[in-house]
Amino acid sequence: MAEKIVQTAGRDQLGEFAPMFAHLNDDILFGEVWNEETIDVKTKCIITVVSLMASGITDSSLTYHLQNAKAHGVSKEEIAAIITHATMYVGWPKGWAVFRLAKEVWNEAVPELTEKDRYQNTICFPIGDPNPYGEFFVGQSYLAPVSTEQVPVFNVTFEPGCRNNWHIHHAKNGGGQMLICIGGRGYYQEWGKDAVEMTPGKVINIPAEVKHWHGAAPDSWFSHLAIEVAGEETSNEWLEAVSDEDYGKLK
Repeated sequence: MAEKIVQTAGRDQLGEFAPMFAHLNDDILFGEVWNEETIDVKTKCIITVVSLMASGITDSSLTYHLQNAKAHGVSKEEIAAIITHATMYVGWPKGWAVFRLAKEVWNEAVPELTEKDRYQNTICFPIGDPNPYGEFFVGQSYLAPVSTEQVPVFNVTFEPGCRNNWHIHHAKNGGGQMLICIGGRGYYQEWGKDAVEMTPGKVINIPAEVKHWHGAAPDSWFSHLAIEVAGEETSNEWLEAVSDEDYGKLK
C-alpha cells in the first residue's frame, strides 16, 4: 500500500483565518481525494500539473505539484512529453511558462530571458529575423513568413517605439493590404487622419493608393500579420519617416 499523503498547509497558513477552507484542503482534497486508490499518485500528479497548466496557474502551487510529480517518479523526459502534449491543447504561452518551472524543478539551468524572448512567449507566431526592409523603419523590427503559398502572409514584429515610414501600396486594380494584430499594442495611421490603436484581434484594411504607417506604441512590443491583397501592377512606395514630433503626439 502506498504511503498515506498528509497535508497541513491549509491549517498552517489559513487555520485561524479560514478554518473551513483549511479543513477542505488538508482533510478532503489531500486527506481523501489524493489518498483514494483507484488512480495511483503519479497519475494524479500528472493530472494536477496539466489541470493547473490549462487554467493558466504558474505560481508556487504549480511548482509544488511539479516537485510532487518528480518525487513520485515522473522523469524529466516524461514531464517534457506531458507539457508538450498539453501545450497542443491549452496554448503555446502556457507551455513556455510551465517549461521554465519544470526546468528549475528538474535541476536544469534556465537562461535569463530577454525582452524579446518574453514577448515571443505571449504570441503564437514566430518573431523571425531582423527585417530586411529595416532601412524603411525607425527602430528594430522583425519579419517571419507565415505562408508563402496561395496568399502571402507575414508576421511583422516591432520593438517598443519602432514604426515603419509612411508608404503607399500602389495598384492598377485591387491591391492594398490587411493587418491583423496578434500581440502587444500599436498604431495605424492614414495621412490626414487620427491614428487608430491596434490591440490583438484588431483588423485594418488598407486600400491601394492610401499613404499610411503602422508601428508599436512607445511602451509596448507589437506584432501584426501582414496580408498582401492581390491586384494588378502592384508595388510599394516607401516615403519619409514618421517624425518624432508626430509620433510623440500619440496617446
